[in-house]
Amino acid sequence: MSEYSILLEMAKTFHGDACPGIIMGTRMSIAGMRELGMNPLERNRNLLVYVEIDRCATDAIQAITGCTLGHRTLKFMNYGKFAAIFVNMDTGKAVRIAAIPKQNGQGENMAETVQKLAVIPESELFSIREVSIRIPEEDLPGFPLYKEICSVCGEQVLDKKEVVKDNRVFCKNCQGKSYYSYK
Repeated sequence: MSEYSILLEMAKTFHGDACPGIIMGTRMSIAGMRELGMNPLERNRNLLVYVEIDRCATDAIQAITGCTLGHRTLKFMNYGKFAAIFVNMDTGKAVRIAAIPKQNGQGENMAETVQKLAVIPESELFSIREVSIRIPEEDLPGFPLYKEICSVCGEQVLDKKEVVKDNRVFCKNCQGKSYYSYK
């Protein structure tokens, strides 16, 4: 079984099927890790990945790299792009893999699209560029370095995600930047 087949199977198992996003995420992971000199068949504890989309490709990247939000090795940047930055924490080298936009084939079914994406030359599928990235210490894996208590709700806010206004500490919800409201 080829490396690609093994990695694709890992992504399919994690996600539940092999859709175009799983193919893209699998190939992105292979390219990103190759560029960093890492083997995607081995767990790389010094790998950090920033994903720019909350779609299927992110599941493949998580399944293949082993990077997770809980371990603070997977970072979600909500840019809505099929792109990811792979960072070798030991060397500081970072590479951004981004999908090259293509016109969707009219009348293609998902199986045809999956087959096409699996064989398109990488150079036609992705742009691959080395990038510089500054990772704030509060975003590094490990235990929280910073903890604050919201002056309104009393909940704890970790990792410098609080808002300070007029020398008072607020969580984003109490500062009016919430995605929810209490009933």
